[in-house]
Amino acid sequence: MNKENLDSAAGAEVYSDKTLRIYDLLVLRFSNTFLWRCSASKALSFFNRNVSANHLDVGVGSGYFLEHGRFPDKTRLVLMDLNETCLDYAKARSVVADVSTAQTDVLEPIEWTDAKFDSINLGYLLHCLPGSMKQKYMVFENLRPLLNDGGILFGSTILGEGQKPNWAARKLMGFYNSKGIFSNAQDNLDDLRSILETYFRDVTIEVVGEVALFKGRV
Repeated sequence: MNKENLDSAAGAEVYSDKTLRIYDLLVLRFSNTFLWRCSASKALSFFNRNVSANHLDVGVGSGYFLEHGRFPDKTRLVLMDLNETCLDYAKARSVVADVSTAQTDVLEPIEWTDAKFDSINLGYLLHCLPGSMKQKYMVFENLRPLLNDGGILFGSTILGEGQKPNWAARKLMGFYNSKGIFSNAQDNLDDLRSILETYFRDVTIEVVGEVALFKGRV
């Protein structure tokens, strides 16, 4: 992979404080329901089924899942994102008391000296990262060592290839890709499955509309 051509900043910089205030309504309520055809409630249910009491959330967005998710009692929660504004915004919304943050680029090797995790979530992150799906393998390579034995990595991503989006979804996806907000024009189910099976066992992927809900275990 030519890392010189992969800059995570474009996908992260769009999330300003102003953007985050309308994110839930614009993205989670409207776009997810009518364009990507995977409702916020569907994604939240998937999150609740997989989150553990020792959890790392990567690419936290507005913190919607951290406010509305069902966490076990005495959960240890760490938030990881390149955007410090997202980290602060999501932490403030979290219903978990024990929460800390780590400003990190997941496309770079992660130096982690604290305790590992039983679950890691990549919620709507992969389609915002630069490069093709095959190039995004670095995310899994960098995060896998942060999981305890038997731990689960799960997440969701919008596929840009091999699906049948409606007209409005195609137009918005094209616009986001042109601005560097998305980089998923070549992201497809086969490549996602291949990468996950390289790093994890018991891989499952459910496709809902244009969204892949995936998980794998170490």
